Order: sequence, then structure tokens, then C-alpha cells
Amino acid sequence: MPSDRVMARTNADTRVSMKTSYGSIVAVIFVDRAPLTAGNFLRYVDQGLYDKAEFYRALRPDNGTHLPTLRLIQGGVDPTCLHPPVPPIAHEPTMATGLSHVDGALSMARWSPGTAASEFFIVVGAAPELDSGGRYGEGFAVFGQVLEGMDVVRKILAGATVQSSGNEYLQDAALQSPVAVRIRRSQ
Repeated sequence: MPSDRVMARTNADTRVSMKTSYGSIVAVIFVDRAPLTAGNFLRYVDQGLYDKAEFYRALRPDNGTHLPTLRLIQGGVDPTCLHPPVPPIAHEPTMATGLSHVDGALSMARWSPGTAASEFFIVVGAAPELDSGGRYGEGFAVFGQVLEGMDVVRKILAGATVQSSGNEYLQDAALQSPVAVRIRRSQ
């Protein structure tokens, strides 16, 4: 059962640093446990595709009309999720990886299973409804977890939001001032 605890790491796992104007977020990427999804994320990192990424969505109870209990920030390079620079990957459900949407989990955003590409989100608090078999059927693919910088995640989450007409998932959760993020592998 999911909890708010840190998920176990292995020696093959990779760390990344996400530098923002609010500070840095350090995360572990679960290469062994979620090889397809972690590999996809690291491909974006290694090819420099996240050099001009942004956190552009802050979903929380006061603005999540269609997801009223979730708290997360979402970012990447294509808020529409329609024009990714690299083709989408197959879905890697939490049921297969043994990972779950605990506090600080990194997960891939998608429209439907098999459409995840460049966009990702960080969960604040436990969100078991995002796991396989939860509210969203096959769920979303967890591939990492924040190790340091949840204070930064919470600052971004608290940012002012506005209505967005271009994407139904942004609705009232679009950050008024998106937060630039540069993602690199770290030691």
C-alpha cells in the first residue's frame, strides 16, 4: 500500500538536479525498477531537451476542479502533450514496477496509456489514485523520487494560477508565471 515514505533505491539508480529560480530539486531516477520510463526521461536529459523546460502547472485542491484531491506540479517542454520532440513510449504501470505515487514521486504525464513522452509531474503528498488500479485505470508511470528540494516543489505549487483555454488539464491550474527548470544528471 502506498505511503509517504521514500522508495528504496538501487546502485543502478541515477540522480538528476533540477535547477529553478526557487532553488534546486535533486531526484533519484529508478533505472532498474522503471527502465522504460526512466530511460525515456534520461534520454531527454542527455539530449539537452530539458534545457528550456518549465514547470507550468500547479494542481491543488483550490484549483483542481476535475482532480480536487491531488497536489502536484507538472513540467516539461510541451504543455499540450501533442508535439513531443521524441515519440511516446509504452506505458510502464506501477503494478509492474512496484513503485507508487508517494510524496515526491516523479511520474510521466499522459493523455492515455502509451502517450507519455516529455511531460512529467511531481506529487506532493500520497496520491494512490494515480497508481495502477486506482481512479485512472492503468494509472501513471512513476520513475523517480525527489530526495532534496520538496520545499522548492511546494513553493512552485503555491504559485498564482490562471485559467487556460488551450488544454483541458491546465484549466485553472496553469501557473501565471511558469518556472524555468534546467535538468542535468548529477552525482
